[in-house]
Amino acid sequence: MNLVTYLTHNLHESNVNAVRNVNAWVGTCYVTPLVGAILADARWGRYWTIAVFSSIYFIGMCVLTLSASVPAFKPDIFFFGLYLIALGTGGIKPCVSSFGADQFDDTDPKERVKKGSFFNWFYFSVNIGAIVSGSLVVWIQENAGWDIGFGIPALFMGFAIAIFFAGTPLYRFQKPGGSPVTRMCQVLVASFRKWNVKVPTDSSLLYEVPDKSAIEGSRKLEHSDEFRSLDKAAVVLEAELKTGDFSNPWRICTVTQVEELKILIRMFPVWATGILFSAVYAQIPTMFVEQGMKMDRTVGSFTIPAASLSTFDVISVIFWVPIYDKFVVPTARRYTGQERGFSQLQRMGIGLFISIIAMSVAATVEIRRLQIAVELGLTDENVAVPLSILWQIPQYFLVGAGEIFTSIGQLESLCSALSLLTTSLGNYLSSLILTILTHFTTRNGSLGWIPDDLNEGHLDYFFWLMTGLSTANLVVHLLCQKLQTEKGDLNVYIYI
Repeated sequence: MNLVTYLTHNLHESNVNAVRNVNAWVGTCYVTPLVGAILADARWGRYWTIAVFSSIYFIGMCVLTLSASVPAFKPDIFFFGLYLIALGTGGIKPCVSSFGADQFDDTDPKERVKKGSFFNWFYFSVNIGAIVSGSLVVWIQENAGWDIGFGIPALFMGFAIAIFFAGTPLYRFQKPGGSPVTRMCQVLVASFRKWNVKVPTDSSLLYEVPDKSAIEGSRKLEHSDEFRSLDKAAVVLEAELKTGDFSNPWRICTVTQVEELKILIRMFPVWATGILFSAVYAQIPTMFVEQGMKMDRTVGSFTIPAASLSTFDVISVIFWVPIYDKFVVPTARRYTGQERGFSQLQRMGIGLFISIIAMSVAATVEIRRLQIAVELGLTDENVAVPLSILWQIPQYFLVGAGEIFTSIGQLESLCSALSLLTTSLGNYLSSLILTILTHFTTRNGSLGWIPDDLNEGHLDYFFWLMTGLSTANLVVHLLCQKLQTEKGDLNVYIYI
């Protein structure tokens, strides 16, 4: 959360470059889980994936600590350590909660209850960790030194790995069940190989296993008439009928496999609308922090680190989860008739609407901050404006509320790997928007909207731009929702 502060104050990067670097790194942190998920599902299993990647993460933390201690190691060694952490994240994010769930037997009613409790406590622990890192660790970094601020998380990561390995004799291990990404690639390859084969009009002639689904943990899916070219992957050739050999998934796939890919293609527009929400969320560790650094951070005798305000995003999530579950859902259920109160698409739409409000609030706060800077003649001085940083709390709180609706709604609608990819692309999109914006607003020697001294810029314009893009994004989402409603797919395919 405090990375943008380190880049601007210690590595002396411009505001724009610091935000780009943070976006690129966070984006990478959410791409690498795709690699980790594939390795865990197809080859290594969750235990060894966690073991290898958490070790890489720990090495990255140690390198980061070393780079902060030895000035000669900046910035190359610093970025090397940073991206080692991004790589290590790839095996931790997709596997830790799943490996924890593997320790419970779903056939045992008592263990099923404990499994639900595990997820609650796991989510609670993650949020407690986020609060500690966003408050105490950030304060240590800015007041006791960055080497200590990086070293403490490295030390605790080392303890965590040691505890993980110590529990090895007690773990239950599940065999890798195959990667869904691999299955989708198999459909594409098999259909391409049969590009000149005609798809039979009778879908019962397409290949499907006679008993339960060939995909472990998945039910069979009925054939659909959309994207017929993909059905070629399930066409049974004469040679295969003669030999009776259907074992090569790169040559022939089941109807269920093909339908999995079709579902994801149909869900693509909905998935894409989540990318811009992730771009809004990407402002928390970047633009929100830079805005906060130019505000009055003192409360009594205490100086609040700008990045510590991110704890209100976490507090918002912790606050809204029980409110949503105990009050919003039962109330909505009475009006919508939906078992969960809202469909997944409706839930995501509510989150997108909240993100519009959040960006509007951030823009309004920035307008007031700039007004005070003009009134006090501070536009030419690179100093904080006497407007309390606590005015940022609503924008953090609103983004957290939007996260409850959009991010969790999307996680229910899509497979977890695609949900993580949404976050990654959102960060990359934020960086792209900033790059294009900087190019056009700094022409002819202009300072642009986001100069190094925000008192001379117009960060409010950037927030209004994000508000406009978020509004357009909501319109697209509502159109997608309308189409899905007409098809009867409002709660589409949440079991992938």
